[in-house]
Amino acid sequence: MIRLRSIRRKLMSVVLLTTLVALVISLGTIVVYDLRAYHRNLVADISTQAELLGHMSSAALAFDDERLALENLNLMRIRPRVTAGALYKADGSLFASYRANQDVGELPAKVGKEGETIQGRSVELFKPIVDNGELLGTVYLRADYELAGRTADYLAIALGVTVLALLVALLLLRRLDFVITQPILDIADVAREVIETGDYSRRARKLSVDEVAQLVDSFNKMLAEIELRTQALERSNGELAREGEQRTQAQQEVMRLNQELEVRVHERTMQLEMTNGELAMAMEEARSANYAKSAFLSSMSHELRTPLNAILGFAQILSSDRLPSTLAQKKEFAGHILKSGRHLLTLINEILDLAKVESGTVSLSLEPVGLDAILQECRDMIAPLASQRGIAMAFPDACPLNVLADRTRLKQILLNLLSNALKYNREHGEVSIACAPQAGGRVRISVRDTGVGLDAEQVALLFQPFNRLGQEGGTEEGSGIGLVVTKRLVELMDGSIGVASAPGEGSTFWIELRVVDALPVPADPALPRPDLAGALLEHSAPVTLLYVEDNPANLTLVEEIVRYCPQLQLLTATDGRLGVEMARTHLPQLILMDINLPHVNGTDALKLLRADPRTAHIPVIALTANAMPGDVERSMALGFYRYLTKPINLDEFTEAINSTLAYVAQQRRQKGTGAP
Repeated sequence: MIRLRSIRRKLMSVVLLTTLVALVISLGTIVVYDLRAYHRNLVADISTQAELLGHMSSAALAFDDERLALENLNLMRIRPRVTAGALYKADGSLFASYRANQDVGELPAKVGKEGETIQGRSVELFKPIVDNGELLGTVYLRADYELAGRTADYLAIALGVTVLALLVALLLLRRLDFVITQPILDIADVAREVIETGDYSRRARKLSVDEVAQLVDSFNKMLAEIELRTQALERSNGELAREGEQRTQAQQEVMRLNQELEVRVHERTMQLEMTNGELAMAMEEARSANYAKSAFLSSMSHELRTPLNAILGFAQILSSDRLPSTLAQKKEFAGHILKSGRHLLTLINEILDLAKVESGTVSLSLEPVGLDAILQECRDMIAPLASQRGIAMAFPDACPLNVLADRTRLKQILLNLLSNALKYNREHGEVSIACAPQAGGRVRISVRDTGVGLDAEQVALLFQPFNRLGQEGGTEEGSGIGLVVTKRLVELMDGSIGVASAPGEGSTFWIELRVVDALPVPADPALPRPDLAGALLEHSAPVTLLYVEDNPANLTLVEEIVRYCPQLQLLTATDGRLGVEMARTHLPQLILMDINLPHVNGTDALKLLRADPRTAHIPVIALTANAMPGDVERSMALGFYRYLTKPINLDEFTEAINSTLAYVAQQRRQKGTGAP
């Protein structure tokens, strides 16, 4: 009977053990979480108090006012956790101190390591006081650290809750275990009586409607089946033989069904594993994509800081009374500020556009770009940052070559390499830039620094996304994708990038681009003058031509061409937004529009012009380096009057201008006035 009744003890043991495990896990999780939250909140609170005390005491340290420092420290009395505090001068010596009572131990004589440390039942924090980049002193705070006491309290509470829960579970189980065990014990009693008496007509009671009830039904059916089989056995041995054969067949069928079931279970298991693997891969891809997005945006910080440093540097010179400058110098500095500000605005507007580099959908305007002008602009923008860090810059005296590139992207590439050379250089180091022709009609632009250099393993990992080569914990900001973006941009310009470096000898980063001839500029008066205004009426009013282009070389070329026609008045704009505003202000008779423009591209600028009744009638000619047939068809469908591709063909350019001016003249005759 003891062995038969042992199911109750088993059930009780399982329930109590399950309850105990659940309580231990849940209470342990709550205790650990609360202790961690207590530690983080205490450290955050002490750090905040130290920062506030540092701000309040910066004036006292700056003017050596010990009384004000003591007043600020005594404010810690309202913080019961803080038992001691002190202010140290910039040289590390003790300036003023505070102790909540006489039982507080001695204060440190010198400044310790920045950050918090745990000392027994106290937490200590050192935090420097910095004002405008100057170290004024250090704040020291000591507070009670009651983690051990809280841990003991939690353990006592957890033990009490566990004991109480187990007692409640035991009482409930003793009251309710018969619901599960009684039907099973009834079946066992009936089975024992059947075995002892051989009476197969007995049946077990059905006390519930659950799985145990199904077991009772099955047991009763089994007894009925045994009864029938016994009667059949008594009636005929032949029937018994047939029943044996039927049982053999049934067993074979069960085996076959079991085999099929095993195959199906195996197939379903494989499908589930594949589904789980695909789900894990999808989750990892989503996580990587989210991280890559955040890292991509943060990586642009140093790109933005370079022109910002030029702006702030020259602005500080202009506003400083200690750095006198002439009027010419002020104009030059203002020009640098304006140039850097425009470039900064360009970078801000194109940060999200740079994400297209990874997918290969970034649009580039590949045109002849003069290296000398690009290097000069980079020098003006990077010089304040180099001067601030005491790093010498060496640029080539002249580099009279033109490369096939996108002007904005090329400037971005060079500024990225230069800013990296400054960022990872040593103090009072040197950065030198070289420009040397290479075989195959290419030119190499190299940037050499005197930093710590890279070993072969670091060079191999240099162009991997998000890999900062051990600089993640350094003081310099970055995300590790700047060089990756640079490499993709160089490759999109049909160029190559590389690096040569050795530990202790610095690094040399270089890019190679294809050399091309500059756009022709008709400077010789003896050349035949293009008949640009041949289609105008003899006594027509002067014609205003607006050219929207961001490349200075292209602007100069069109200025030289138009210079031969006194009836044409040329206006220029360097980006799409400015071009639209000038068109609305001056109402020109004809507009030349580049497609790849900063801020607002040529296509969007055309839409803005067509949407404005004042400018909707002005014919716009596209003048761009996008020469693919699909580009031409799309642009003409949007409403461009003509579509010209670079480099400029003088005859084609003249014909396009003449035909458009003829259209303008025809519109004037129809209106009967010289006004546009």
